[in-house]
Amino acid sequence: MTENLSYAAAGVDVEAGERAVDLMRSAISKATRPEVFGDFGGFAGLFDASALKKFNRPLLATSTDGVGTKIDVARRMDIHDTVGIDLVAMVVDDLVVCGAEPLFMTDYIAVGKVHPERVAAIVTGIATGCAMAGCALVGGETAEHPGLLGVDDYDIAGAGTGAVDAEKLLGPDKVQIGDVAIAIASSGLHSNGYSLARHIAFNVLKGDVHDHVAEFGRTLGEELLEPTRIYSLDLLALIEEVDVHSISHITGGGVAANVARVLPEFASLKIDRGTWTPQPIFTYLINGGNVVAHEAEKTWNMGIGMLAVVAAADADKAIATLAVRGLTAWVCGTIEQRADGEIGDAVAKGGKGGAVSLVGSHR
Repeated sequence: MTENLSYAAAGVDVEAGERAVDLMRSAISKATRPEVFGDFGGFAGLFDASALKKFNRPLLATSTDGVGTKIDVARRMDIHDTVGIDLVAMVVDDLVVCGAEPLFMTDYIAVGKVHPERVAAIVTGIATGCAMAGCALVGGETAEHPGLLGVDDYDIAGAGTGAVDAEKLLGPDKVQIGDVAIAIASSGLHSNGYSLARHIAFNVLKGDVHDHVAEFGRTLGEELLEPTRIYSLDLLALIEEVDVHSISHITGGGVAANVARVLPEFASLKIDRGTWTPQPIFTYLINGGNVVAHEAEKTWNMGIGMLAVVAAADADKAIATLAVRGLTAWVCGTIEQRADGEIGDAVAKGGKGGAVSLVGSHR
């Protein structure tokens, strides 16, 4: 006789999902903007597009991303709220590079089994990140995938929408010879290069997330789980104060490849390593894994989270504006004319962009 089957018997716990929603409700209510229309729990998130009337010619900007294998560190630590902040950072900091103001986000969480408190912690982190970024969390989805993911497995992704006035759009076309590059410090590894970082930390060095590491002043897990800095409001403030020409978000692909994307093809930038000292996590991984400089610089941000290109006359004001907001920034190079045949350390995505090289030695 065939047994009476159910969704729960197949591994999907609808009631646990509802419990998770109840737990995250308070956090989501804080990640809002005046333009959000309707209440939490609808099939679609609504945003009042009349807010775009303040723009002369509004351009919508969109970005989607995840946090990669950093989730493995969260699971080892059993701390799940900070990766939500990472998710927001990876999305909104991509939006702001063109000058766009992040407006709203949605998230997607895939789990092997719904653990209500864990899902709520993840979404609480996402909501916290949205509040930090000045954008709203207008919707999301949690999907239970029994048999496809393990009971403790999960992955997260998010998509964001922003807007910028066409006349204020940032990009390579605004960059000029003689402009300077302003490096803005990262908070650590951010959310890129964790496949290599985890291999070195856990497999090569045989480290445990609970090991105290003297050079970090905290445990290995705490260092690896440090949230990605959210720069959106800081850079929007900078754009208001200074004539910013272009901005690069240093993510996957490392320093040279990402900066090359926001420079015109005629431009060359030599980033002087001597202008900063990378945080101890980079030295720890480079020495522990015997990683050559070129490999490290195309994998990790090496201490630079964002890079802004401004006129040389605006450099001091830019650095001071960021300092008031708690950000460390410095001039790391000057835009020059690209020499014939100059390639740089990496090719920008799509094959177009400037030639960027890292020169000298770190302090």
